[in-house]
Amino acid sequence: MNTDYKYPGEELQLFETATNWKNYFAGHISAYLTGKVLEAGAGIGGTTLLLNKGKAENWLLLEPDEKMCQILQQKINDKLLPSNCKVIQGTLDTLGKNERFDCIIYIDVLEHIEDDAAEVMKAAGRLEQDGYLIILSPAFQFLFSPFDKAIGHYRRYNRKTVSAIQPASLAQVKIAYLDSVGFFASLLNKLLLQQSYPAKKQVQLWDQWMIPVSRFMDRIFFYSFGKSILVVWKKQ
Repeated sequence: MNTDYKYPGEELQLFETATNWKNYFAGHISAYLTGKVLEAGAGIGGTTLLLNKGKAENWLLLEPDEKMCQILQQKINDKLLPSNCKVIQGTLDTLGKNERFDCIIYIDVLEHIEDDAAEVMKAAGRLEQDGYLIILSPAFQFLFSPFDKAIGHYRRYNRKTVSAIQPASLAQVKIAYLDSVGFFASLLNKLLLQQSYPAKKQVQLWDQWMIPVSRFMDRIFFYSFGKSILVVWKKQ
């Protein structure tokens, strides 16, 4: 991504209120969100609000889209985001050469970046010793749908493909699939509905009813499949 990047999708507003889902994956990564945190591709701050619970000293919102940066800055000015937040328009290359972080997160972002391997290598180089790189992305390429295409996804991931881009300097802490019920909903869309965008009521149904079931079923299935994949790597 470059600094004049314009995000093609409109789903950020649609999923902004998917709090059950966001609280679910937040529970898997909240322990790592301390010190200096960088949120790459921060969007409009919907995820920031649920992840940034005050444990982080600083929280940098890095976003290449100018309009989204303006929205983020306005939310900070209006105190709708925590006071430890700061916005920078750009990418990792925009930051100061020696700037380092204790945790870098890509929440539904890496799939939008064409050269994902180069991106995670750059991110690994921005981590402090014992720092964490966290990735949450859509899972399973066979689920790639018109919705993925409409919002600018290059790919979906599985354990093998995400491990293939793991930098040698990082050790795996966690890898798990989340949202087993959503997996079947995505499969239904792929095979039958072929929707470019879900309806608002469908998102509400998924978040309010499917996610609570997934939280239970994912444990039963030992996080072996799901709509999304979560990876945590640690700087050795």
